[in-house]
Amino acid sequence: MGAAAGGLVVENLSVSYGQVAAVRGISFSVPDGGSLGIIGANGAGKSSTLKALFGLVDSRADTMAFQGVSLRSLPPHRIVTLGIAYVPEGRRIFPGLTVRKNLLMGAYRQPWRRLDGRMERVYELFPGLKRFDRTPAGALSGGQQQMLAIGRALMSSPRLLVLDEPSMGLAPVLIDDIAGVLRRLREQGVSMLLVEQNAKLTFGLTDRCVVLENGRVVEEGSSAALRDDPGVRRIYLGM
Repeated sequence: MGAAAGGLVVENLSVSYGQVAAVRGISFSVPDGGSLGIIGANGAGKSSTLKALFGLVDSRADTMAFQGVSLRSLPPHRIVTLGIAYVPEGRRIFPGLTVRKNLLMGAYRQPWRRLDGRMERVYELFPGLKRFDRTPAGALSGGQQQMLAIGRALMSSPRLLVLDEPSMGLAPVLIDDIAGVLRRLREQGVSMLLVEQNAKLTFGLTDRCVVLENGRVVEEGSSAALRDDPGVRRIYLGM
């Protein structure tokens, strides 16, 4: 996999916690306007992969670059300014701040004159949030908090949206709502890197997919092909 002028390119990424190897030399890419899913069981190395992109864990890689710019020595706030936004596992909203202030936190390095338009875009995508504009985020339901976490990431107008387990703990109807918003974002040209245990959701939202087991890539290909692969269907779709 050679370095690309645009998009995200990761080559030979490894992450260890002490003597424990969480990610073992994996490679993948997300082209401009494209989407990639990473699926696997708990402990497969999915979240560690995303944390490595943002410098949140120690890692090694031959290449880890976005739009031709190396991410290896950049602090997280600089990575965001390149056009990558992160929706972490567990939402990580600020419960004591209002919905509006949570959204503003996602745009703290953006020009203030553009923020009203960005906030209206978030409220157009998630209309249910607008009526809680002045409500502390901790009072929201789990599904509303997940919508807020995605909305906060969108306030930076990212070129690449990175999501870690956005369906975790949500009822099926809420998963469908969030999936609908992510499809709209894809149609608008936002690139996406989606980490999920929900393989059905991932296959439906991405162009390509990799399957991690014990920190290694064991399967990769188009999402449609993997969805129809008998082995993948049996393990990850229960079919």
